[in-house]
Amino acid sequence: MARLTEDQLISRFFAPLATHPGARGLTDDAATLSVPPGEHLVVTTDALVADIHFLADDDPDLIARKALRVNLSDLAAKGARPHAYTLCLALPPGWREDWLQRFAEGLAVDGKEFAFALLGGDTVKTTGPLTIAVNAFGLVPSDRIPRRDGAQPGDILYVSGSIGDGALGLLARRGADGLAGLAEVERDYLARRYLLPQPRIKLAPGVLAHASASMDISDGLVGDLAKLLRASGASADLERDDVPLSSAARAACRLDATLLETALTGGDDYEILCAVPPSRRVAFEAAAQHGGVQVSPIGTVTSGNHAPRWLDGEGNEVPFARGSFSHF
Repeated sequence: MARLTEDQLISRFFAPLATHPGARGLTDDAATLSVPPGEHLVVTTDALVADIHFLADDDPDLIARKALRVNLSDLAAKGARPHAYTLCLALPPGWREDWLQRFAEGLAVDGKEFAFALLGGDTVKTTGPLTIAVNAFGLVPSDRIPRRDGAQPGDILYVSGSIGDGALGLLARRGADGLAGLAEVERDYLARRYLLPQPRIKLAPGVLAHASASMDISDGLVGDLAKLLRASGASADLERDDVPLSSAARAACRLDATLLETALTGGDDYEILCAVPPSRRVAFEAAAQHGGVQVSPIGTVTSGNHAPRWLDGEGNEVPFARGSFSHF
């Protein structure tokens, strides 16, 4: 069977997703974006590589949705609402049309759910692994964009959702022996959380209105928190046992206590970490509840440039062998 040409591939699989008027149906060399008066454009990008960020034999529908969602998580952390995205897809030898069909279907599902239209991109072949790069564009209605460097002593540190499911889910997806004692429903839950993150878009208005600093948790809570504090020139006191874990993650940690460190440092959470002034605590929690997003306080920002202190339930400082996942 003859391979599709690049033009045929784009026309068949991706042009139907290009509903943004600036995309011009993917028939031009470039797209155009206009920003409404009084709003600002937020831009982020994430690249996903097979067997680094997902497994090559994962469902292509879920691979596509994860590629969008890790970027949507960054937009949410800046208080932005999704607007449009570009996609660069490097296909390895042996790609199949049915794989691309499932991939495009995944993009369509999340494009509809999050009002997130394809704007353009590129398709190339590669001798290496499948590689996906998404540039995401979001809009915020003010210039009060919460960055990493705004945390102040006394601010309360919050995380959304639950932490560690993604890192433990990768172990579950790989069939790690350490999770063999988990009930099947718990393994499936963790694996699903790894395969399909939940970007906290509905928390974005609360972050925009009330957070002094915010970032997406992608490389591990411990390490990402350290990044936020370094940018802010601050430190923190944190309660390890206040970090929210799902029931499945708690069950895994009961089987193997060392998995708690994996949960806190392993990454693939795609939750939001933010600092909120005490005067805005009630309003922030109300905004989170209105958006249906669980938020949990885990500590307080302190002055100084020393490493944050993580304490266990007895007040003892907790060391970590590493802070987060690192590519290098």
